Amino acid sequence: MSIVTVQLGQCGNQIGHEVFSALCSDIRGTHGLCSKKENESYQDSCQERFFSQEQSAVPAARAVLVDMEPKVISQTLSMAASSGLWRYNSHSHFCQKQGSGNNWANGYCVHGPRHKEAILDLVQREAEKCDRLGGFFTIMSMAGGTGSGLGAFVTQCLRDAFPSSFLLNHVIWPYGTGEVIVQNYNSVLTLSHLYHSSDALLVHENDVIHKICAQLMNIKQISFRDVNQVIAHQLGSVFQPTHTAGGGSGYSRNPLGDVMEALVPHPEFRMLGLRNIPQMPEPSLPYSSFSWPGLIKHLRQMLIAKAQMEEGIDWQVRAPHPGSSIPSTNKPLHFNTSIANLVILRGKDVHGADLGSFQDPSLYTSWLNPQDAFNAWKTPRAFNKYEKSASLVSNSQFLLKPLDSIVGKAWNMFASKAYLHQYTKFGIQEEDFLDCFTTLEQVISSYTNL
Repeated sequence: MSIVTVQLGQCGNQIGHEVFSALCSDIRGTHGLCSKKENESYQDSCQERFFSQEQSAVPAARAVLVDMEPKVISQTLSMAASSGLWRYNSHSHFCQKQGSGNNWANGYCVHGPRHKEAILDLVQREAEKCDRLGGFFTIMSMAGGTGSGLGAFVTQCLRDAFPSSFLLNHVIWPYGTGEVIVQNYNSVLTLSHLYHSSDALLVHENDVIHKICAQLMNIKQISFRDVNQVIAHQLGSVFQPTHTAGGGSGYSRNPLGDVMEALVPHPEFRMLGLRNIPQMPEPSLPYSSFSWPGLIKHLRQMLIAKAQMEEGIDWQVRAPHPGSSIPSTNKPLHFNTSIANLVILRGKDVHGADLGSFQDPSLYTSWLNPQDAFNAWKTPRAFNKYEKSASLVSNSQFLLKPLDSIVGKAWNMFASKAYLHQYTKFGIQEEDFLDCFTTLEQVISSYTNL
């Protein structure tokens, strides 16, 4: 099944470009470490998922590019075309001459309704090219105006226009120290609106990815492109083809549907965090060797200790003892309770890897059977030059602290009515803000009480 990607705003378009580049270099790589037949079916499955083969020999990304300023989209289109490996369709982008000025209300209340038909028309055309449409994957930032405000509006339109399609929003969480003075407002408005229209939100935090670039990739002067490449690598590690548990011998048909089925058992819990190991500079790869037990042990500890990467994991955090039925208030302080987890293993000898430690009932909330709460996908086909790699997509308390922090900061500004006039002039009233705070307070409360 095919996925249509909708790239929104500067951030969404730059990350989208890196995602398609990473997918393309992965399927062209000679590092498959698997049989020729396996490799061919992997490549075919990826092509169907993310690219359409039209008149020209160069595959075209199944994507729609939207921004309110032309600069980033024209750069993105030309970078893709000059790669010679893939391209964007020449008629699959929409841009205007003036941006949203980092104002969520401008993107949501002005640009959204004004350009709704033109944007949905592009999406519809892209969807009609798919033999089987698996759903939509949107990429957007929470901090600015176009990606967040217009992105929230477009997500609602997609939900209305394609009520039975899966809809996954990939959201970039802003740097804690701030890129935009009103980023906390923009973030609260974005998250609360997405919570009503999206099937799930897959979140990357800029601060975390920045740390990975500095400490694991050893990059001295970190650019947005470096950050985006790490994000693209992590997304590819989840959405490239794999064998699901009950999927027989073929590759999984609909990755978005499979992700929702595995990770979102209740509409109150839609926040997904992603971890991927190992990550290191390419020159170090020949000198590194990894074993499945080692990778799985690290990934499990990253999960229970809320670690953001494999360096600096707190190994003191332990799961509560089974049978000790501790009320959630008495759980070890830093222990991360999960609703559902999905582990994806790619590489050599993958079918011998033992994931029993992720089925420990003490990792999960009591109202879900651990057998239902944990899923594993595997493929012997290696990913992006790593002989063995493991990814974890987790619906757990990973994002509780950053969410609590951003809502708290936004509330403090709201209480003193700071910058509210910038939103009210475009039609977002104080009651709208209060509704959004209520939605997110409920989300925080639900995750806290796991």
